[in-house]
Amino acid sequence: MEKGDLKILNKGEEEEMELQGYRLCRWRLALVGFGVFCTGGFLLLLLYWMPQWCVKSTCTRTTARDAEVVLLRSTIRYFTFHSTKYYWNNEIHALWYVGVIHSIKPCSLSSPVRRLFFGVNEIAVKVPSVFKLLIKEVLNPFYIFQLFSVILWSADEYYYYAVAIVFMSVISIATSLYTIKKQYIMLHDMVAAHSVVRVSVCRANNEIEEILSTDLVPGDVMVIPRNGTIMPCDAVLISGTCIVNESMLTGESVPVTKTNLPNPASGQQGEVDDAYNTEEHKRHTLFCGTNVIQTRFYTGELVKAVVICTGFSTAKGQLVRSILYPKPTDFKLYRDAYLFLLCLVAVAGIGFIYSIVLSILNKVPAKTIIIESLDIITITVPPALPAAMTAGIVYAQRRLKHIGIFCISPQRINLCGQINLVCFDKTGTLTEDGLDLWGVQRVENGSFHQSEENAYKENLVKSPFVACMPPCHSLTKIDGQLSGDPLDLKMFEATGWILEEATEEETSLHNRIMPTVVRPPKQLLPPEPVLSAEQDMELYEISSVYEIGIVRQFPFSSALQRMSIVARVLGEKRMDAYMKGAPEAVASLCKKETVPENFAEVLESYTREGFRVIALAHRRLEAKLTWHKVQNIGRDHIESNMEFLGLIIMQNKLKAETPGVLQDLHKANIRTVMVTGDNMLTAISVARDCGMIPPEDKIIIADALHPHDGQAAKITWRYLGHSGGARIEVARASCQDEPKTQEMYHFAMNGKSFAVIAEHFPDMLQKLVLHGTVFARMAPDQKTQLIETLQGVDYFVGMCGDGANDCGALKRAHGGISLSELEASVASPFTSRTPNISCVPSLIREGRAALITSFCVFKFMALYSIIQYISVTLLYSILSNLGDFQFLFIDIAIILLIVFTMSLNPAWKELVSRRPPSGLISGPLLFSVLTQILICLSFQTITFLWVRQQPWYTTWTPLTDVCNLSSNQNLSDHNDTEIDEHNIQNFENTSLFYVSSFQYLIVAIVFSKGKPFRQPSYKNWPFVLSVVSLYFFLLFIMFHPVKGIDEFLEFCSNSFIFPLYVFNFISVFTSFIFQGVIDLRAHKCLSWLCCPYKKAPKARYMHLAQELSVDPDWPPKPTTTTEAKPRPDNCSSYQIMIGS
Repeated sequence: MEKGDLKILNKGEEEEMELQGYRLCRWRLALVGFGVFCTGGFLLLLLYWMPQWCVKSTCTRTTARDAEVVLLRSTIRYFTFHSTKYYWNNEIHALWYVGVIHSIKPCSLSSPVRRLFFGVNEIAVKVPSVFKLLIKEVLNPFYIFQLFSVILWSADEYYYYAVAIVFMSVISIATSLYTIKKQYIMLHDMVAAHSVVRVSVCRANNEIEEILSTDLVPGDVMVIPRNGTIMPCDAVLISGTCIVNESMLTGESVPVTKTNLPNPASGQQGEVDDAYNTEEHKRHTLFCGTNVIQTRFYTGELVKAVVICTGFSTAKGQLVRSILYPKPTDFKLYRDAYLFLLCLVAVAGIGFIYSIVLSILNKVPAKTIIIESLDIITITVPPALPAAMTAGIVYAQRRLKHIGIFCISPQRINLCGQINLVCFDKTGTLTEDGLDLWGVQRVENGSFHQSEENAYKENLVKSPFVACMPPCHSLTKIDGQLSGDPLDLKMFEATGWILEEATEEETSLHNRIMPTVVRPPKQLLPPEPVLSAEQDMELYEISSVYEIGIVRQFPFSSALQRMSIVARVLGEKRMDAYMKGAPEAVASLCKKETVPENFAEVLESYTREGFRVIALAHRRLEAKLTWHKVQNIGRDHIESNMEFLGLIIMQNKLKAETPGVLQDLHKANIRTVMVTGDNMLTAISVARDCGMIPPEDKIIIADALHPHDGQAAKITWRYLGHSGGARIEVARASCQDEPKTQEMYHFAMNGKSFAVIAEHFPDMLQKLVLHGTVFARMAPDQKTQLIETLQGVDYFVGMCGDGANDCGALKRAHGGISLSELEASVASPFTSRTPNISCVPSLIREGRAALITSFCVFKFMALYSIIQYISVTLLYSILSNLGDFQFLFIDIAIILLIVFTMSLNPAWKELVSRRPPSGLISGPLLFSVLTQILICLSFQTITFLWVRQQPWYTTWTPLTDVCNLSSNQNLSDHNDTEIDEHNIQNFENTSLFYVSSFQYLIVAIVFSKGKPFRQPSYKNWPFVLSVVSLYFFLLFIMFHPVKGIDEFLEFCSNSFIFPLYVFNFISVFTSFIFQGVIDLRAHKCLSWLCCPYKKAPKARYMHLAQELSVDPDWPPKPTTTTEAKPRPDNCSSYQIMIGS
């Protein structure tokens, strides 16, 4: 898409970008250079912070084709953004994304040319040097401001506090550099493992060449070794089969069988067969980073795969990119903090101008004018603010470490305090790994038997029910061990049967006719019966040699919710069809007389208890069906007119802590969502079992289909009943008759449907995630996309997972916590050593405590700046100021001590339904701060004016010691002159110092919040001890002056101290009264004053929920289909159509 000379890249995708071409302009460069020289380098810093300004100030616009510079650091022909290359294509006059080929035809370009075009096959995570990281860190605007402040204080001989600030800054920078460097090294080591291997590639004339995996390019034909390998690229199989562990992608350590592409392109099939699509050909694609465990080949043919994409374009590369370049996480607290600081800068500007004008009028020397006017800026905008704000986070990080939660991104702790939705992976997170067989319930003559513990019994070997369990699976043997889907594995183990597969030698000598065979152990076989010649052999009449060979397999389809096989008993002429799947789907394909009348009730009783129920069915095929006919027949013909055999009841055991933790989160009004790589029915069953979906709530499954055969993309809605079983009639009636406001429903969808909806129904996706609870078969990038969609409707999202496939989502979420210390911990901000989800509430509680601490500290530091600003401004009016040691006492003995102790309040013991505010710009908070500012301003001004009205008051002059201290009469003339020049020892100075010191303590107590997010302040004994000690110390030196302290702090006579104490007492009382009223009533009063009418919700998800609550077509009914077809009247992206 093009707008003039503006280009848009990756339109509609996650990394959509606008690109503008520029040419360097010499006269602009010269002008900028002159500006940098005149500003002493400050302009260069500004352009470093604002790269957009840098490009626009040094370049002129041009077309993308002729650009020398773009805002994305480009060259003329291509540029690299987030490790992805974009080339300029002269033929289509557009930028072209490079990395993936979409055809498996032999490539016309030679390998060196392709290598030049696609680049090296590596996922390079460069670890920056410490020097580069240091430069980037110290050029942060806050550190630059701190450097400016330190230079200014040094010029004013205020060394002590300058040294303290430098010390804190050095520690902060060193800690930050260590953390960042460690993260880069961990990610580099994770990616570097198995990244470079030697591979065999087929060249012209079928020659095999060994090369390094870094030299692979798309279009190469790679030979997969017999003993397996870690895939260095994405490739599609064109011959042979592979057994692959895709746990890096799915999180499920289940071997998956990959078959070769059907009818691979050979130059005779036409263009259609040459086209490759990742989603459509997923079952034939070997993804980078996955482990090829075993290969199988036939009649001596090698297992080959065509390289589709390399480097960062691969599945693993995309995962690493999502870790390296996450979308920036915006947090209102930090935005509001910068806005508040701008307000302080404006206040400082007023003081700056005021001090300059006042000094000029009083003919103050130029050096003093410069130092004092700049000093008021450092007073108003405290350089110690970053260190103070970090204190609460550091303490929270230490408390998290104590309970086994480790943090590599401390700034995320505050974000965790706002979390109102948590996404959980399933396997290994909510549940134990795998499934367990709870029992079986057979059906004979259209009625259920009593449930039985297992099928490993001699009297059941003859039954068709048991004959269905061993062959109906997708298992395989790897190094002599059975591997495959946990459900299939448990079913097979329950029978006690034996699986035999063709060996490598057999498959290399024969074709694909060699079947997989299953048979029972001999000890389970009954004695061989005596049979007459006329008897027709039935399935239950088993000979002493009894084997079942699998002739054809129809793999499990999540859309059909079933799988089936065609098998033949050894010695039999006729074949049998066996089917297993979702009970409703299987029962609908069986003869009605074979399905028990109480089928729905029995199914409901199991599903209500959270069991995963699988149904079995059987059919004896016609004698005319030969082996060759079976290979070409459709599954619809096989999967019909079946006999219902019974139910298998599986249990996916929850971890003991899961239900309780989810209940605590629900009580705290925190939504929970399951996002897993496992199948839909298992996920729904677990969601029911753990309480994520209450028993009385409906489940609506969204099945979306891509456009095909000229038809638009569409979504069909399937309702599961209250129990998790599908009784459409009941659900349909309730959805039409019940009042809409009483309906509680949850959406469930798989990864394929999620991708279709995201592409063709973007507006609907936001509506679906409002009630979306189960997202199954989600790829790693889809998990990340789901997190971003939830964040797009203003949810604060947490993510808890344990697999490498969760890395992108863990990194993207506001608070990601890994239960594994392997790959996931590299990307995750938090890692828990406790392998269950009990860490999630603990993290949220600590996040809330840290967030409230940040608010308290920020308000306190803002008030500290304003209080000191008021004191200094009043003293400037009489050409006075606070003394160096007075500043030092306030800044270190009071402020830093209070800040570092008030942040020690631990988190409240339980999660409450309220959430802390997310920003500083809120009515109650601003009202609280402004009220305290007015109180402090009033009492300091009253004190200042009161002192000047007293009969003993003497106006300062350069030759007069207004304090009239007898101890000063013996001082040398030099010392008298020094004191007089600075005008520190005067009545106004001493009185304002005492009043302001007490105000710091009052404000600290007032702003130190406890319940319901932190423990009460009185339980924070370091803070209580600090405040009480400082309070009594100030009282002591007020009423019992110590000569050494008075001289050190340059105090004046104490004859007027008692009235100051009265002022301080009234100030304390006033501050507490006003803050108490604000805490109790301000929110309601301000809401009533500012918003007498009902206010629209700020959060996008709340706004959408309000809209949908009055939408008569939401949620979609089970008889509707949603099509991606524009409507002329409102140009909507979809329309609801009534189905049959």
